Amino acid sequence: MRKKRVNVMGDIPPPIPQQPSGCIELQFNYTKRQKKIPVVFTPREAQKVIAQLSGDKQLMAKIMYGAGLRVSECLRLRVKDIDFGRNQINIRASKGGKDRPSMLPKSIESELKQQVDRVEDLHANDLEQGFGEVYMPYALARKYPSASFCLAWQFLFPSNKRAVDPRDKRIKRHHRHQRYIQRAVSSAVKSAGIHKQANCHTFRHSFATHLLERGYDIHSIQQLLGHADVATTEIYTHVLNRGGLGVQCPID
Repeated sequence: MRKKRVNVMGDIPPPIPQQPSGCIELQFNYTKRQKKIPVVFTPREAQKVIAQLSGDKQLMAKIMYGAGLRVSECLRLRVKDIDFGRNQINIRASKGGKDRPSMLPKSIESELKQQVDRVEDLHANDLEQGFGEVYMPYALARKYPSASFCLAWQFLFPSNKRAVDPRDKRIKRHHRHQRYIQRAVSSAVKSAGIHKQANCHTFRHSFATHLLERGYDIHSIQQLLGHADVATTEIYTHVLNRGGLGVQCPID
């Protein structure tokens, strides 16, 4: 019989190479990313951009500006998230997986109710054709099998076409794609004659800045925006309408 060879070095790590004499050990720190001052509309500019939009696109812009929502948060709103009784919009599973409430602008309450009515009519038509299902987050689809067919769970801004859900291969009606509103806002900014590098997120920046300008507490604004750290909200103090660093310009 052949004897098995034993690798006596198998469990011993290779030797660590020694540094040549005279070498200097380098020490370094990673550079910190500088925070950029966000682009902000004036109240007049925000209204001019919104006036260039129409239909559900205009309503989306009003929600982003009036409640400080991100574009993804706006598109993922469901019928049940609009609380007319408490004048509140509930944002679910936002950035960081957290829920938060935000204000419901009184000026768009009637428009929101009309949008809910349109969603109800569309959903009723889907049910008549044997569809009407919507994506349910987490394990809710298993826990409440019939909830995905309820009006309350339907998206506030549904897509105009049904599509196959890649998760379970079932035909459902999802929400509008981000490009649907992003392209519209970019075009509206140009049509309004505003020469700023603005987009959908500019409405959220404007929401925070205009509240600070009106003297609202920064911690309240932090909660409305859903920032984990107030330092993130403090960036808006640098874009208040006070000129450079808040000092009086010599020529004035």
